Amino acid sequence: MLTQEILERYADVLVWGLTTARKEKFKKGDIVLIQFDLPALRLAEMLYAKLIDRGMNALQRLSMTSFMEHHFYSRAKAKQLLFIPPGERELYASLNGRIYLHAPESLTHLADVDPAVIARVQLSRKFLRDIFNEREDQGLYAWTLCTVPTKDMAKQAGLPLDDYERQLIRACYLDEQNPVGKWTAIYREVGEIKAWLNSLPVRSFLIVSQNVDLRITPGEKRKWIGISGHNIPSFEIFLSPDWRGTEGTYYANQPSFRMGNYVEGVRLRFEKGVAVSTEAQKGQDFVVKQLAMDKGAAQVGEFSLTDRRFSRIDRFMADTLFDENYGGEYGNCHIALGSSYSDTYSGNPAELDKKKKRVLGFNDSALHWDLINTEPKTVTAELTTGEKILIYENGEFCY
Repeated sequence: MLTQEILERYADVLVWGLTTARKEKFKKGDIVLIQFDLPALRLAEMLYAKLIDRGMNALQRLSMTSFMEHHFYSRAKAKQLLFIPPGERELYASLNGRIYLHAPESLTHLADVDPAVIARVQLSRKFLRDIFNEREDQGLYAWTLCTVPTKDMAKQAGLPLDDYERQLIRACYLDEQNPVGKWTAIYREVGEIKAWLNSLPVRSFLIVSQNVDLRITPGEKRKWIGISGHNIPSFEIFLSPDWRGTEGTYYANQPSFRMGNYVEGVRLRFEKGVAVSTEAQKGQDFVVKQLAMDKGAAQVGEFSLTDRRFSRIDRFMADTLFDENYGGEYGNCHIALGSSYSDTYSGNPAELDKKKKRVLGFNDSALHWDLINTEPKTVTAELTTGEKILIYENGEFCY
């Protein structure tokens, strides 16, 4: 199914995503890293050629295999776990772009590893992500990512590999002769919805479904963003709220594969912005230790809604990139525990230093974990005028 022609289209869409995501234009000589899992080698080679042809300096990095990851997390000593290779900081501070090709050979290979060990490694590398975030705010860097199907992903989603690949092709509009043109059109159309949402003087959002009763406070100087090129595919529209105003109950009815672990049925209760109660039908220990990673891990960094009219994804895909953009019958919403996105700041993100983030309630954490709910729901905006308006119902924005 993933023929040479389809992969060429995929590579073109990824280049579109990367260039669209950056605030400043790419120029010849810019440094772009292609990071990929081994099953994505063919796509990595195509991307490498396209970047070289554009005059960029393309770098390539193969991610650890599932065997390597398991050996590392289960056998490495404390100093090895926290080891940062020489030159890593300098590389991150020099990159202008990064494309990640996600193609995991296994989704559950770390299930027997202590989740606290995984969290410790994530926390030790947070400073590298902070470098990327700062460069992105300055317009010096952009990123995008995609998924290349593997047998285990299809197995965990309950689909034959051919059907899984068909889902991906449809979701990314790779069955179109000009998928880049299609994505450009969606980008413009969704821009109208974002403009409408950003025109509303909202005090809070109330999300209600069978298992969700949650209040989200957007906070000052926020804006809705989305379909920015960062993820392929991406149909979500989201903001990073003031974490301090989160109150109520949230339930993720979609399972989640994260860091080699499987989690199902996560239920969270928030008081004064913090998840004070955490339950999971499966993976409880992993969830608890992820949320204990640092102070911000039990706080909300993102609130997102997907309009089903744009997304062709109608199956569970065992991959957050697809599942957080699920269209189906009722669309989806998700919250992300952990870090926030500074580009949802309505001012110049380059001005958003750590002190200003704290004042405005932008959450900070080494964690960013999307938890997805696909139940039929309503989202009501309470305006600063006291008026209440329905903005989202049964998977569609009421625009």
